[in-house]
Parts: sequence; structure tokens; C-alpha cells
Amino acid sequence: MSVSRRAGRLFLMLAVSWFLNSTAKPQTSAPTAKKLKIYISVDMEGVAGVVTADQLGPTGFEYERFRQFMTNETLAAVRAAKESGATEIAVSDSHGNGENLLIEEFPKDVHIIRSWPRHGSMMAGVDASFDAALFIGYHASTTNPRGVRAHTFSSAHFTRVALNGNAVTEGEFNAAFAGALGVPVIFASGDDAAVEELKSKLGSIETAETKKSLSFHSAETLTPEASCERIAAGVKSALERLHDFKPYTVRTPVTLEISFKNYTPAQMLSYLRSVQRVDSHTIRFVGKDMAEVSDFVDMVDGYSPDLAP
Repeated sequence: MSVSRRAGRLFLMLAVSWFLNSTAKPQTSAPTAKKLKIYISVDMEGVAGVVTADQLGPTGFEYERFRQFMTNETLAAVRAAKESGATEIAVSDSHGNGENLLIEEFPKDVHIIRSWPRHGSMMAGVDASFDAALFIGYHASTTNPRGVRAHTFSSAHFTRVALNGNAVTEGEFNAAFAGALGVPVIFASGDDAAVEELKSKLGSIETAETKKSLSFHSAETLTPEASCERIAAGVKSALERLHDFKPYTVRTPVTLEISFKNYTPAQMLSYLRSVQRVDSHTIRFVGKDMAEVSDFVDMVDGYSPDLAP
């Protein structure tokens, strides 16, 4: 082959190579998996089998067993969320001393919020980056004549907690806290009175009824295993229709009213210029947002002059 022909062929090959490279589709990186952040707030009165103080605190003879059941119900929600695509999960231990969940039993990538005091109270650590919130073991409000161990934040001190004139449950209060950050509550478990109250305020959230209230200290209950199965199914159903849910919000500024069992707290708190005494047992406080109202409730419920250290 002559030099000129070899040069021509080489030129042709280079031209074809340039053409193929210039028209090839650009290389794209693999799509990044979408993050799904879930926040789980856990109480204990709504856990299957809980009926009295015997299950609810360290001095109760059934407490150690029932903190395991509380842990199991939470784990059922965690596993269901992970199976539904959750990539990040935070769990808030929100009962009693805030040190009930057996944290060693949780997957290593789950974050646990424990003990008090903490800004946000039962919703501490939630922020606008979360896609949804779940409530496990919740109970009815202190103004509800039904419900096992029904109360709102303090069974010892409060007889009513209201936002903008409407009495609320802990669940509704916490949903409003999350809603102010754009986070919807999509699932709740607890006794029949608790889930009825929440659905009446939050709409068609998914729920798991763990027991039927017979009185303040009595219930017809599921077994722990059956309760876990029901919770897992409910969480999966909620996450399947995640886009159906909207954040629950209340009008701001937020007017908070707290009624006490005794009159002295109302009298003493009224000495604060930001607090109005509504009647002998009730005070009113107006906060700029749910975060300020939540901190005020925590201060009222938790402050004592002999706090130490």
C-alpha cells in the first residue's frame, strides 16, 4: 500500500473515531437514592397491656417487662419504616423520665433522644428535614372522660391544656409543633379513645388500636405480639400514601391556656407580666409560635425551686 493511501486510511479512521465520540451520549452518574427521614415519638400509656402505674415507672412490679414491650412496639415501627424506604430515623423516648427504651436493641443507624429537659419536649430533635412523624403508645387527653391513663402532659397537675381556645391532646399539641416545621403526622398507635381523638383533629391518619378502654385503669388489650403486627402494618400503609398527608398547623401567635388542679400555681404564675390569670385555676400565655409555647409548658410543668444540680 502506498504512503498516500495509508495516510488516507489513517485520516479516515481518525475522522470516524472523532465522529463517534462526539455523538455518543454523555455518561451520567447513577441516580442518587432519595432520602426519607422519619421521626418517631414514643409514649407508654398507649402500649398494649398498659393499664396502671404498675407498668409505667421503675417502681412498678411490671415495668421492666413493659419497657421491653414499649421497645418492641417502637422497633416494629422502625422496621416497617425501613422496609418502606426510610433512610434516616430518629426516636424520641417521651415517657416518664425519658429513659425507658432499651436502646441497645435498635439498629445502629437509629438516633435516640433521651431524658429531660429538652427544647421541643416530646418532639425534641424534629426539624424541617423530616418527611413525616409517627406516634407510638399515645393516650387520650385529660379532658376526655374515656381513655386509659388519659392526661395531657401532667396527670399530677393539669386538668386542661388548650391552644387557641381548643382543648388538645398531647398528640394534637405535638402534631402542631411538627406542623409548624412542615412535618406531617401520618400514624399513631394507642387505645381506642386516643386514636379517635387524634383522627378527629388530624384527619385520615393511619392508626393502630392497641386496646379498648374500659376505664381509666382498665382495658381489653391486644397481646404485645399482635400489637406489634398491627403497628407495622399501619406504618407501612401510612408511608405508601405519604403524599396524602399535610402538616397540621395552628394560627399564630398561639394562645395557650393551662388549667391546674390547684389554684396556687395559677396565682404565682400570674405574677409574670407575660401571663394572664383567666380564672382561679387557669392561666393564659401567648407565644409567637409553637416552639415558644412548648418551652413555656415545659417550664411550667418541670420547674421546681429545689431543682438540682
